Amino acid sequence: MAAVPGGRRSGPAAGARFFCTAGRGLEPFLMREVRSRLAATQVEYISGKVFFTTCSDLNMLKKLKSAERLFLLIKKQLPFNVSSVSKGKIFNEMQRLTNDDPESWLNAISIWKNLLELDAKKVKLSQKNANPLKRKVGENDIIAKKLKTAQMQEIQENKECQMEKQIEEETLEQGNFTTKRDKSQEELQNDVAEAVDTQKQNDLTFRVSCRCSGAIAKTFTAQEVGRVIGIALMKQFGWKADLRNPNLEIFIHLSDIYCVVGIPVFRVPLASRAYIKTAGLRSTIAWAMASLAEIKAGAVVLDPMCGLGTILLEAAKEWPDVYYMGADVSDSQLLGACDNLKAAGLKDKIELLKASVIELPLPSESVDTIISDIPFGKKFKLGKDIKHIIQEMERVLRVGGTIVLLLSEDHHRRLKSCEESSVPLNSKGSRTDKPGSTECLNPEEKAAISEPASSSFAASNQECLDRMPPFGSLVPVECYRVSLGKTDALIYKYKKSHSPGQ
Repeated sequence: MAAVPGGRRSGPAAGARFFCTAGRGLEPFLMREVRSRLAATQVEYISGKVFFTTCSDLNMLKKLKSAERLFLLIKKQLPFNVSSVSKGKIFNEMQRLTNDDPESWLNAISIWKNLLELDAKKVKLSQKNANPLKRKVGENDIIAKKLKTAQMQEIQENKECQMEKQIEEETLEQGNFTTKRDKSQEELQNDVAEAVDTQKQNDLTFRVSCRCSGAIAKTFTAQEVGRVIGIALMKQFGWKADLRNPNLEIFIHLSDIYCVVGIPVFRVPLASRAYIKTAGLRSTIAWAMASLAEIKAGAVVLDPMCGLGTILLEAAKEWPDVYYMGADVSDSQLLGACDNLKAAGLKDKIELLKASVIELPLPSESVDTIISDIPFGKKFKLGKDIKHIIQEMERVLRVGGTIVLLLSEDHHRRLKSCEESSVPLNSKGSRTDKPGSTECLNPEEKAAISEPASSSFAASNQECLDRMPPFGSLVPVECYRVSLGKTDALIYKYKKSHSPGQ
């Protein structure tokens, strides 16, 4: 049972305590998602991580779209002070992570085991129900069934047992073609159910994965920390270290602002989508953009610079009853997008067309929603074309429609220079009002503070929006700064307030 901040502990009725890692800037999306999808409580964040409590099972947890990885929380505490303490004393403090509160570890292991065992039972039940020998009995079979003898029933049962055994053997056979590190989740669950039995705690094998950042990374290597924690766990619980194929992985992140310990719930990251053959834009960013777009059933959604189609794939998986269109001028990109649609089983859901974003073959005001990643970098030098691109999107978008764009800082500056000197008049002849309550997040500014969900981001400033005036009839209503790895970008959401010329 994982420790809950504030001294209370989470019991079975209260749910288990988890945390997810997230790309910088995606914390507000993940917080909203865990509340809506998992009915999560006690939602809070620190930079790059969101903590929450939920009663949801693994099947629901797997559906998180804005998270990178999911962990069962063991501990979260203040950071180690490395400035005025010797290395030996810091090692002793690290060992106290396990020695001072072994109950937290054992309770977390118990919750982890129960989650996997429950999921394994559901998998086996679904396999059993899918067995072709167990068909529904029709009216014409009733008389024949009554005439069956006990011997025939016994033969049938034997056949079913053999079939189930064959399915299990084939599953194991297929698993042999993968590496041990990528062992399937079902096999992992079977291993755990056997190894984490309360009477066989000493049979549990583990490894420690450690990440150090900030001042502590200048004093200790991740290998040193992992070795200290690993030795402490072996002494405390009698577990056996196995660096190649353990039953259990312990994840530790030590930084200047926190110390977090958890258990990865899935070996494969949540951000690695099984339905995407060739990755383009990061899937978590694509989903976050789609989640802002207010997509409704029956709507027409367009990505006029679709590339490999990642945004459309993420949107279509989450909001299926919609007409999706993707356009791109590149044959190679469209070919890659087509392959992705086929692999995801969405070829019939999304229409692809070759077209330039500045000359879309669509009537004016014919699209409800536009979601697009505007390309940038050395390979794509759009320059002043960014103005014409946005104008064409504005043309095909209906009044009241939504545009969600991923813009670089350069795009932002060029759009600002286009419109800063002339804020347009609205249909009543007055100046277009700027939006009131909006969100613009730079988590690094609040990285040292862990806030409850009720107050998270409520006081975040409107710097991004203040720097971006309306563009024609497009009024910016939300803005988020997000990380793309080595560079940052801005997710902007616009609403079309009126038809051009009004």
